[in-house]
Amino acid sequence: MIHYETTFPVRYYEADPMGIVHHSNYLRYFECARDEMIASWGYGIEKCQEDGIVFPVVSTQLRFHASAKIGDTLRVVAEIESLPLAKLTVKQAVYNQDGVLCADGTVVLGFLNTKTGRIMGCPEQFRKLMEKYDK
Repeated sequence: MIHYETTFPVRYYEADPMGIVHHSNYLRYFECARDEMIASWGYGIEKCQEDGIVFPVVSTQLRFHASAKIGDTLRVVAEIESLPLAKLTVKQAVYNQDGVLCADGTVVLGFLNTKTGRIMGCPEQFRKLMEKYDK
């Protein structure tokens, strides 16, 4: 399993007038954690794009448990339980600074070759990187 965590504060513009994080931001938090995870492997999104690989979102599933608020520091977790063949499934969760689960869910990503415009299997170089971090 590959496990990655990042933290950041709730920003003012992410909240509604009551100071509660708007529901749409949780998918953005998930994306930030995934992008940071891939970059931590030394193969950031920019390099993937240079190599002609992008990761279109196939599906998302999101459950809300507790509200995050302005002033909170969020811990966002991304976990990959198995190495992908055709699709990458990432389990994700957002916790506040007290360890309270705010939201969790799953994001399924595909692999697209931008040079051909076609869906592809997991690129070899990407899979090899993931194998290094699979514990």
